[in-house]
Amino acid sequence: MLMAHPTVLNTLVEEYAALTALGAENGDAPARRRMEDVTYTLCVATGTRDIDSALAAARHRLPGARPHDDSLLTTAR
Repeated sequence: MLMAHPTVLNTLVEEYAALTALGAENGDAPARRRMEDVTYTLCVATGTRDIDSALAAARHRLPGARPHDDSLLTTAR
């Protein structure tokens, strides 16, 4: 699967948040259309089918989103 650049994902997440804050889903036709476009693009960019999954996946891929992964380290007992 192609992975969107983190900058692109960040821009889409920020635009989605702004559109949501402005109530675009209940706004005029251009605002609703832009909200649909951003939602669709986020889903495609993250390989998901709904906006909640897309937002979670996008945020997970942003720099600093994940702490150091030590799941491969073992502890001797």
